[in-house]
Order: sequence, then C-alpha cells, then structure tokens
Amino acid sequence: MEKKDWFETWFGSPYYKILYKHRDEPEAQAFIEKLLTYLQPAKGSKMLDIACGDGRYSRQLAGHGFEVSGFDLSLHSIEIAKEFEADNLHFFVHDMRMPAFINYFDYAFNFFTSFGYFAHDRDHLLAAKSFARALKKGGTLVIDYMNAIKIANTLVPEDTIVRGSYTFNINRRLERKHFIKDIRFPDGDNKPRHYTESVAAFELADFVKMFETAGLSLTATFGDYNLQEFNASESPRLIMVFKK
Repeated sequence: MEKKDWFETWFGSPYYKILYKHRDEPEAQAFIEKLLTYLQPAKGSKMLDIACGDGRYSRQLAGHGFEVSGFDLSLHSIEIAKEFEADNLHFFVHDMRMPAFINYFDYAFNFFTSFGYFAHDRDHLLAAKSFARALKKGGTLVIDYMNAIKIANTLVPEDTIVRGSYTFNINRRLERKHFIKDIRFPDGDNKPRHYTESVAAFELADFVKMFETAGLSLTATFGDYNLQEFNASESPRLIMVFKK
C-alpha cells in the first residue's frame, strides 16, 4: 500500500479542524478586505485559491463578485467546501504540483502557509511552476507564508493545547531545513493518536529564487495581515506578491 504524505493524513482528519479552530471567518474577512484594497482587482476577475481547505478564503473572494476556483488535495475538505458552491464559486480536488487551467486566472492566492509541505525541493519547484502556468500574462500571485526567521528564533519546543475534550501535546523542532511538529493526543476512545506536520523553513530569498525560475517576479512584501512592512526578525508573516 502506498504511504500517504503527512498532509494527506493530517488535513483529512477531523482532529485538524479541532486543533486549529481559532482560524475563523472574521480573520479571513479582514485580511481579504486589506488585500483587495491593495490589489484593486477589476470587476469579474478570475481568481484561484490554491490549497483552499474548506474554502473560507474562497468564499470571501467570491462574496466580492469575483469568479473563484478553489483547489485542494483533501477530498474531505473539498466535500465541505462544495456545500458553499455558487455560480461564481467552484471547488476541485487537485494536487498543486500539477498544472491546470493554463493561462486562465488573473489572480492566484496561497493562504496561511499552505506551501512548503513537500520533502523534496523539486516538488516545491513543480508547484511554483504550476502556480505560474495557471496565471495569465500580467497575472498576480499572492503567497501568505510564515516568517521562518522569526519562527526559528522563537520556536517553543514543547507545549500543550486544550480544545474542548481534547488535549494536544505538541513537540516542535527544526530539522533538515524543515519545521517539524509532532502532535500527540488520545482520541474519544482514549486511543493514542500521532500526526506530524513538516513545513520547509523557506525565507524570502528562497521564494524569490524559486518563483523567478517559474517565471514570476516579486513586486511587494508585507509582514502581517494589516499589510505592514516586512521585517525579517519581527514580522509574524511573510506575504509576497509576484507578477507574471
């Protein structure tokens, strides 16, 4: 039997939503409002939400009248997202490494550190090239990533998070240029569960090199969801705007 990647197993589980339930709609809405004010997309723009999860950002974009498609590898997430489909909002199960809708979108978005999941850089480059191919000439890509420099400097090796009846024991480390998070907890039947997250510790220079290879140029960076200036040692996020 083929072994699944960590993100297929973890994101497809019901426990992922329990642990990260603090990621709410108001947060998504506020960020989208700021971003759209900055980007000023034309009416009827075609937009792609890459690794859309259950579609919370896609729904915000579609609510402004844009034509939105959401891609995610998780069938479970897409089944939830499809409940919100509309004439201008559609969701598909799709691997970000594989091209689709060539030269079709005006804007593409990759929100909340939904990149850097692969063990090998060749897969990240495949994904970057796929992102670029989906855009029209002159199209815009926005990537919202963690600030790896700050994360590395403030990494908490171990803590416990309680969500309702679940107690998650979290262990974190930086290993082979990836942030590894081990998540252990007993489930409802008191059976031990163990999931792992592994996200590449990409910095700004890594993204610039990767996406330039894919045919995209960096045009702006921001350090948080209020679109304040990026500071490598202080900013909580690394938000990048690329142009094709």
